[in-house]
Amino acid sequence: MKKLLTLLFAVALTFSLSAVSFAQDAPKKDDTKKEEKAEKKAAKKKAKKEKKAEKKEDKKKDDMAK
Repeated sequence: MKKLLTLLFAVALTFSLSAVSFAQDAPKKDDTKKEEKAEKKAAKKKAKKEKKAEKKEDKKKDDMAK
């Protein structure tokens, strides 16, 4: 009986420790959507900035050609 109780306690302890180690907070859908929105916005801003710089370079090339 003592061995059975020891084994049961060991299993319960092992299960409780493993459950804690595997527990993770799942990202909330709202947070994920906000992050995606922010990334898209940053990408658009970067593309717009690059396009503006490209236009500026083209304008300089045209001015130098004249």
